[in-house]
Amino acid sequence: MKILIADDDAISRRVLRSFLAKWGYETVVANDGLEAIKALSAADAPKLAILDWMMPGLDGLQVCKQVRELPEGQYYYLILLTARDRSEEIVEGLYSGADDYISKPFNAEELKVRLRVGERIIVLQKELLAAQEKLLFQATHDPLTNLWNRAAIFEMLQRETARTGRLGGSLAIILADLDHFKSVNDTYGHPAGDTVLQEAAKRMSSVLRPYDSVGRYGGEEFLIVLPGSDNHSTEGVANRVLASLSSDPIVVGSFNISVTGSFGVAASDKPHTIGWMAMISAADKALFKAKKNGRNRVEVADIEDVQE
Repeated sequence: MKILIADDDAISRRVLRSFLAKWGYETVVANDGLEAIKALSAADAPKLAILDWMMPGLDGLQVCKQVRELPEGQYYYLILLTARDRSEEIVEGLYSGADDYISKPFNAEELKVRLRVGERIIVLQKELLAAQEKLLFQATHDPLTNLWNRAAIFEMLQRETARTGRLGGSLAIILADLDHFKSVNDTYGHPAGDTVLQEAAKRMSSVLRPYDSVGRYGGEEFLIVLPGSDNHSTEGVANRVLASLSSDPIVVGSFNISVTGSFGVAASDKPHTIGWMAMISAADKALFKAKKNGRNRVEVADIEDVQE
């Protein structure tokens, strides 16, 4: 683990570095409080720091306060190194954001034990963050395709609709449906159908812009949200997605399964006035038209369906 040593005294820094190196730690050195803040704000910043209370620029307490104001994320475990030992001064240091303190001159074994405590806290906090990220992913993503789930893609559509009300601009959506998907399950089995859905999701995502969003609407249907897109450009995107689906058969074991899709496009330059549900309704009507007209095609919603 990497540890920051922030101390304006060269001898103290050298002694600390020697002990930390012997205990297997990598060290980063700061000569004052300003350098300490810079080191702790870096992308690969140490997550554990030993801060001298008295330093030029910023003292240890000020460093603690500023570190606690950094954007939320990985936790920093801060140990104050101080010659002060009055209880009210120690309380002041802990109130400023320090996790622990050790008195000068320090006992090497005591410092070692306190560092081990800090290291355990950092590891536990990292594991907690990873668990939270995993739970968040599970709550917002479809477990089969790893696309946004229905609730999450609806939330994105609502957010983009509200954004146009504040900032203006257009918004478009595409409802996509894999053609004759039931026959894939009936002919090749549901595991093969799952593989087809997964590959279809990858192919659709691969031809979208970075700021577009795609989610599983339900079954073999998908909802694509395209900020700032109009009818013409969205129709082009839908045709590009269609081509990506049908370009090559999806290989499942010894089977080559051809896949096509039907697409309904709805776009509006005032989506906040008609509402996100009306946008979905318009795209759904266009999708129904695509199926009625032979599938494997793109249809655009009638203008009256996307007007106030």
